[in-house]
Amino acid sequence: MIGCGGLWRRVFMMSSGATELNTFYPIRPECQNDVPVTRFKPRAGKTLSARRWHASFSADGRLNIAKVLRRIQRGGVHPSIKGVVWEFLLGCYDPNSTFDERNELKQRRRGQYDMWKAECQKMVPVIGSGKFITTPLIGDDSKPIDPSLVGVPTSDNKVLQWLQVLHQIGLDVVRTDRALAFYETEANQAKLWDVLAVFAWLNSDIGYVQGMNDICSPLIILIENEADCFWCFERAMRRLRENFRCSASSMGVQSQLSTLSQIMKTVDPKLHQHLEDLDGGEYLFAFRMLMVLFRREFSFADTLYLWELILRHNIDCFQLMWGMEYNPNIFSKYEEPDRTKAKESSSAINDKMLKQYGKFERKNVKTGNTQESYSLAIFLVASVLEIKNRRILNEAKGVDDVVQILGDITSNLDAKKACTEALKIQKKYLSKAKKA
Repeated sequence: MIGCGGLWRRVFMMSSGATELNTFYPIRPECQNDVPVTRFKPRAGKTLSARRWHASFSADGRLNIAKVLRRIQRGGVHPSIKGVVWEFLLGCYDPNSTFDERNELKQRRRGQYDMWKAECQKMVPVIGSGKFITTPLIGDDSKPIDPSLVGVPTSDNKVLQWLQVLHQIGLDVVRTDRALAFYETEANQAKLWDVLAVFAWLNSDIGYVQGMNDICSPLIILIENEADCFWCFERAMRRLRENFRCSASSMGVQSQLSTLSQIMKTVDPKLHQHLEDLDGGEYLFAFRMLMVLFRREFSFADTLYLWELILRHNIDCFQLMWGMEYNPNIFSKYEEPDRTKAKESSSAINDKMLKQYGKFERKNVKTGNTQESYSLAIFLVASVLEIKNRRILNEAKGVDDVVQILGDITSNLDAKKACTEALKIQKKYLSKAKKA
């Protein structure tokens, strides 16, 4: 017999998927007609539900990650538990840790974040106030414009660079996911700004680059505690940071674009040659897709589903596709990199261990293909090109036409279909590469 609570949950799961998602990610009324159509819908029996998630832990809190991954690959993660699930997928916690061990680690990390945030707040008091800035703090002469900065050592290059970027973070925050009702409140926008500001301060080698806001925003929405959100973003950026490392002579995703070119030349030489003839052989039109992992090509909910399907490849290569790229050594690799590297190189991977890898990463481990540039995100771009193959061949007379054709995928592309096609292309590519 099903209790009232259980019956309500079942009815809730079987109700209109779109209606349910709107309760978790409500769209501002005036933006309803401007956002891509959401195709993902939680499906009873396939989507990882709260009940199945909790049932995947042992009595002391150890997670059966293989069981969880199978469910994610079948139907994604239910919106009510995305935040806690992503903490594992991103490598914040070891699946083999206990409840007590994770709680101790969580409290220690929260204290660390609070200390870093206080350090930033001493220089810029608006941090942590529930507000944020969109106007420059530093003038062209490298002198403070804001009187509250008097006494801040702007002669220190690290401090100066950080202060100079804070207003740009603010401008990007204002533009981030504007259609979502979540960001109607300044406090939520300020939370995003605070996390990005602290990250930029701690990572002066890369600082802040436009697009990081698109990666961080879903975490802000899914994870209530700001410190926990920061650590998830920090883990994500360990994999993605090279995407944002640009110089006058190179861009962060250049190696991935080269890999994309190689893949397309192998699996679809006719399309590749056509793109070459259009001076599009460097695949620069795919820059944005790879940089921010399709945030602009899909609806918010579909992007989250896509990321869950993809979080897996080689741990060092993140292209953020959470489920399929999951590596069971992800936590220890971040916490104890040298020890984990030695362990991986000295021990054979048996069938039981393989089940703890995501579907995409499992194939890479079996074939020995663990190069950083071979991310599922790249195969996903290849799948988009294949889906649009006929139009590109028949209609594209220049690179601008290719960009326009690919731009038309917004609202018209099914995330699951694209992932399925990506796996087919990966299989085809690995087969041909092995024969070569």
